[in-house]
Amino acid sequence: MDTPDPTLDLETGPAYDIERIRADFPILGRLVHGHPLAYLDNAATSQKPYSVIQAVDAYYREINANVHRGAHELSIRATEAYEEAREVVADHIGAPSASEVIFVRGATEAINLVAWTWGAAHVAEGDEILLTKMEHHSNLVPWQILAGRAGATVRYVDVEADGTLVMDDYDRLLSDRTCLVAVTHVSNTLGVVNPVAEIAQKAREADAICVVDGAQAAPHMQLDVQAIGCDFYAFSGHKMLAPTGIGALWGRREILEHMPPWQGGGEMISEVRLEGFTAAQLPHKFEAGTPNIAGAIGFAEAIRYLQRIGLERVHAWESDLTAYALERLDAVDGLEVFGPRKDRVGVISFRYADIHAHDLATILDQKGVAIRAGHHCNQPLMTHLGVDATARASVYLYNTRSEIDALVDALGLAAKLFGVA
Repeated sequence: MDTPDPTLDLETGPAYDIERIRADFPILGRLVHGHPLAYLDNAATSQKPYSVIQAVDAYYREINANVHRGAHELSIRATEAYEEAREVVADHIGAPSASEVIFVRGATEAINLVAWTWGAAHVAEGDEILLTKMEHHSNLVPWQILAGRAGATVRYVDVEADGTLVMDDYDRLLSDRTCLVAVTHVSNTLGVVNPVAEIAQKAREADAICVVDGAQAAPHMQLDVQAIGCDFYAFSGHKMLAPTGIGALWGRREILEHMPPWQGGGEMISEVRLEGFTAAQLPHKFEAGTPNIAGAIGFAEAIRYLQRIGLERVHAWESDLTAYALERLDAVDGLEVFGPRKDRVGVISFRYADIHAHDLATILDQKGVAIRAGHHCNQPLMTHLGVDATARASVYLYNTRSEIDALVDALGLAAKLFGVA
C-alpha cells in the first residue's frame, strides 16, 4: 500500500472524505479472524495515522538526542521539536501560555501530580473533596489516597437515571469545607458531557480548586480551558491519535508556581547544593528526568492532523454516527443502552440479555468487531447502575455506519449462540 500524504489538507476536499481519512490509518486495512477490522474500542485507545507514525520515526531516525542543555546540533533540534510540541498542545486547549502545559504519561499521571503536590500541601483534616459517582478510577483513587493521608472526607455527587449528574446534589454538597472538586468532562462509560464550566464556576465561588479529567473530551471536541474556568485540566494523547505514554496537564500559572516539585532529579532544578536545591521555572520543575520526546512530537502531529480535518467536522461526523448506532442498538430486543440520548459523545455502554460482557466481546471479536468489556475503571458507577460489567462500543473520526452494522450483525450471532429469544 502506498503511504498516504500526511500533509494533505482535508479541508480542501469533500465535506468529510471518510475513505481518505481511513486510508491514513494503516491498521484499518487488516483482517481479524478473516473479517475486516471494525475497531470500536476508541475510548480505550485510538489508532494512529501515518503522519503520527512518521513523525515519531523521523525523530528517531534524524534527530534522536536528549533535550535541553545540549550544545550539539541534534540536541538543539530535538529541543526545538519538543518545545514546539508544547506550544501546539497549549494552543489546542486555549492555554494562555505554553509554560502552563506539563508533559506527563497521561491523564492518570496528571491527576496524581496534582494530588501529590497541590493536594499534599493544601488538603487538611476536616476538609472535603467533592467527586462524582461516574469518575474513572484515575480521578477517584488518587483523591481517596489523599483524603486518607490528610484526614479529609470524600463526598460524591449522584447520577440521574439517564446518566447525567444530579446538579442539585452538587449544589447541596458544595460547601465552605470543600477544598477541591474533581469531575470528568465526558464519562468514559456513559458518554455524557458534563457541564464543567458551571461546575468550575460554582467551585470557584466556594473557594475550591477544580480539576477536570478531559481524557474522553479532548479527542472529540474543541477545548478552551480559559472558557471552562477550571484550575487544572488533564488529558491523554493516546486517545486522540497520539502514541501511548504521553499526555498533558494544564494548570493556572499562579497555582503551579506555588506548588512544590513532584519528583526530584535532573531537569527539574535550576541549582543543586549540598544544603538543598532551587527548583526550575515552569514547566520544567514538574518534568524530572528525560521526557518522552518522541511521544510529545507524535502528540503534536496528532493535534495537527485533527486540526487539518477540523474538530467541528469530526464532532459532526461522530454525532451522526452515534445517533445511527443508538438507533440500531435500540432496535435490538433485550439490549439496554446506558447514558443519555443527547449531550453525549460516541461512547456507548450496553448489556445484552443475560450474556456477560466478556463473553459478548469474545464473540464479537470472532467477527472482527473490537469493543471493550468490563467495569471500564468505573466500579462505583457499575454498582450504581446495578451491573458488574458492560460492553462498550466507542466511535472515532474514522469509523463508519457499516462498522456499526457489523456490530449489530455480530450481536445477532451472540443471540443465536446464547439462545436469546
